[in-house]
Amino acid sequence: MDLKGRNFLTLKDFTPEEITYLIDLAAEYKDKKKKGILHDTLRGKNIALIFEKTSTRTRCSFEVAAHDLGIGTTYLEPSGSQIGKKESIADTARVLGRMYEGIEYRGYEQAIVEELAKYAGVPVWNGLTNEYHPTQMLADMLTIREHFGHLKNIRLTYMGDARYNMGNSLMIVCAKLGMHFTACTAKEYFPDETLVAQCKEYAAQSGATITLTEDVNAGTKGADVIYTDVWVSMGEPEEVWEERIEKLSAYKVTKAVMDSAGENAVFLHCLPAFHDLKTKIGKEQGEKYGFTELEVTDEVFESAQSLVFEEAENRMHTIKAVIAATLGAV
Repeated sequence: MDLKGRNFLTLKDFTPEEITYLIDLAAEYKDKKKKGILHDTLRGKNIALIFEKTSTRTRCSFEVAAHDLGIGTTYLEPSGSQIGKKESIADTARVLGRMYEGIEYRGYEQAIVEELAKYAGVPVWNGLTNEYHPTQMLADMLTIREHFGHLKNIRLTYMGDARYNMGNSLMIVCAKLGMHFTACTAKEYFPDETLVAQCKEYAAQSGATITLTEDVNAGTKGADVIYTDVWVSMGEPEEVWEERIEKLSAYKVTKAVMDSAGENAVFLHCLPAFHDLKTKIGKEQGEKYGFTELEVTDEVFESAQSLVFEEAENRMHTIKAVIAATLGAV
């Protein structure tokens, strides 16, 4: 399958066969990494990593993946580039596209990464925008497949704020791959109706189903995967904390939720997670609003059902697959 020169902006742009190919390729690279087999087939290439939103997993995944492939990297932190400030997105893209073989962007509106892709002339990869998080999806799918042995007909329930990148992207990938997606949350946090309709079209082709429910018992009963994310994302105003805690506390992932899903269910989270107060923000908000755990309890996070660290590792393997496939290493 030839994906050379393709952008990786949202999984809406990829067929089920192409998505599966990238997951297969990631598994191949993971096996080589574990066996110590060198695969630095892109020596002499360089990529730019634009981070308007900082991240531990995304940065480390891109840098290690690039290093393993023999690629050089330039990390541009939030204050490290003039994108959208002193220089337009189009001009930034045209400059970087002449210096690098690929560009990663992690930041705000999807329109920014789309414009970078329009003008760069080299593959552009979405490391996260407000709307989509496609590299995380490949890692999640690899993790689920490693555990269950397949993806078809897996039942995944996402709890929390399903309106943004994680809820959107999980719904898309499940619909494309024949999985059963449930958004279990308060009605005002359901995904956008237009995207739901689009995903139902994908689902009609794959045998997937899309369910939106406010009922925790109905939404979690018999699920194979329970998934959540932080309730307040980076860059959102301080005042949203109170509203999210009030509206979403009923959708915290607890032992009762995992029991409803069943003993064979697994827990996933794209991280970082507020499962305790051992972070600066967690401590501050916990003291302010009187909680010790937020979207997931520490009991679930540290349980045998939790695959969050396997999932985090798989970010690197799947990102490596995306870079290699779009730069023509395979």
